[in-house]
Amino acid sequence: MMKIADLNELKISTLLPSPKGVALALMEACRREDITIHEIARLVQTDPALAGRLIQRANSSNQATRPITSVSDAISHVGLTTVKQLAMGFSLIDQYQKGACIGFNYQEFWSHSLLMAITMQELAKLTRVCAPDELFACGLMAQIGNLALATIYPEKYSDLMEKKTSDQSVVEMERQYLKTDHNELTAAMLLNFGVPKIFVESIYYHEVPDESGFSEGSRPFHIVHLLYLGKQIANFGLAEECQRNNRISELILLGGKIGLDTELFGALIDQVMKEWQSWGRMLKISAAELLPPFQKMMNAAAPRPENETDAAPLRILLVEDDPSSLVFIQGLLANVRGHTLFTAKDGQEALSLAMEISPHIVITDWLMPVMNGFELTVALRATEWGQNLYIIMLTSIEDEEEVIKAFDAGVDDYVTKPINVRSFRARLRAAWHYRKLQESWERDREQLKRFAAELAVTNRKLEHYALTDVLTELPNRRAGMDTLTDVWSVAHRSSQLMAVMLIDIDHFKQINDTYGHAIGDKVLKEVAASMRNSARKGDSFCRMGGEEFLIVCHNGNTDAKSVILFAERIRQHVYAQQIKIDEAHIQVSISIGVALKEANMKSEDHLVNAADKALYAAKNAGRNRVFLALGDRLISCSPSKIEN
Repeated sequence: MMKIADLNELKISTLLPSPKGVALALMEACRREDITIHEIARLVQTDPALAGRLIQRANSSNQATRPITSVSDAISHVGLTTVKQLAMGFSLIDQYQKGACIGFNYQEFWSHSLLMAITMQELAKLTRVCAPDELFACGLMAQIGNLALATIYPEKYSDLMEKKTSDQSVVEMERQYLKTDHNELTAAMLLNFGVPKIFVESIYYHEVPDESGFSEGSRPFHIVHLLYLGKQIANFGLAEECQRNNRISELILLGGKIGLDTELFGALIDQVMKEWQSWGRMLKISAAELLPPFQKMMNAAAPRPENETDAAPLRILLVEDDPSSLVFIQGLLANVRGHTLFTAKDGQEALSLAMEISPHIVITDWLMPVMNGFELTVALRATEWGQNLYIIMLTSIEDEEEVIKAFDAGVDDYVTKPINVRSFRARLRAAWHYRKLQESWERDREQLKRFAAELAVTNRKLEHYALTDVLTELPNRRAGMDTLTDVWSVAHRSSQLMAVMLIDIDHFKQINDTYGHAIGDKVLKEVAASMRNSARKGDSFCRMGGEEFLIVCHNGNTDAKSVILFAERIRQHVYAQQIKIDEAHIQVSISIGVALKEANMKSEDHLVNAADKALYAAKNAGRNRVFLALGDRLISCSPSKIEN
């Protein structure tokens, strides 16, 4: 669980870096629930520098064709919470460009924070986990605890920096010498600034995301791993050239985990570095010189036998039945000096040759006689030695389902025909980096096996994730709505009965606010498991999102009485269960809205809307109860005396 530093106990609250002027006034104003955008805009306009920065910030994430030119529009675009966070960050940058801690590089700190902020902005645009402005603010403030320690303990922190060795982490040394660490202080300060807890928790764990306890697939899980990637990219941008080369392979693999191929990832890095220069000039923060294009850096770092004595030659197996394509690709590979190229005309010949030469990279066409590329991939992956191959598929098939099928079979990457030379070479560089990383990891076989297994599992989860809620392991909204449509069609054609239930966990926001999102995720899992254990054969469960669930009842027991009894059994079962998580004992209740298919309903949407109205009635009546929508009536179906 996240540990928050007690600022009063440490007697440092008055020494902490804090916003001043307009930023401080904004913090106070935003505590009012009735604050308006007009009032916030008037405050911001008293500081021309802040006003200009907010407008530029808003335009950085503005997808509309018309640029944002007014403070009011900028505030509406980014939101009041983000305006407050950005104002605080900009205020701290202006105040703490230098300080008393000799061993702390203030310019480098802000340069790193700015680079991380811009990286988070671009990652948010690609992943859509959060709004770009929200993650920009998170990246800017993620390391504020370091500045706090340098400000509060200038001499001690300077000595600590000098004593640091590679064998001991900064966090361990901070706790040893200062009785706290920068992550604790960051979390305490951000909570004091009013930053939402979901972001504070993710920032607290962003250096060690695997220790967060966030459930895979949850929103905090995605945020904390994006923050980790953001920090690695910021480290890369500030590293010396020789160190950058060593980081490229790791960055490519991290990018691959969030679905970015080498071209997309390279474009992201290039855009981040360009924005970094622009924002650095505006905020008067020194940024490093503009880096070369990422593809060029990746190409330079690729293993080359002629200038890298430790890079082993690669054996490349090319499988292509079309003579013209074979000659063309051989020409592209001709300049790859030091590597050995083997060719085969179909999958069967390639499989036999592969068993003899043990290639490192296989480039295979998909559509071939005798044995096609898909069948060859399956056959290669079925062997122990074939698990470590890097397989690139050449295909003219652009159907998404077919591509997913290829990845599930074990393909690492693919190139569409006709071949784009630049794209093809980018895939080869990724393969070379993969092989180089393999060679270094082969010294530790167990580590390599864990990595290979992780990649394999990730590929196989693609289709599973499309229809499954990872947190609760129930079908997700998409799967649930597909089931609802199918059941509605059958019921409509055959005049069968059907019903739906919408279920909402009561006061779930309070659980998150009190215990944190990690505990909230565990509560969701426990409640989902409890409902699933109460299910009847043939009923379909799904998680609609947040704390809301849907049950589609389509077995023989879909008359009003049996559905109400079923809903009551679920409600009572959840309420009777005490959820014990660590030292916390949490009692949870649910509200349920039930609707039956009626003759006047035109579609499944009408059925769900009726259940939704019943759910709201259950909540308005005090929660922890079941309501039935029947025609125009909303009927309470729970006992009259229920503990709330």
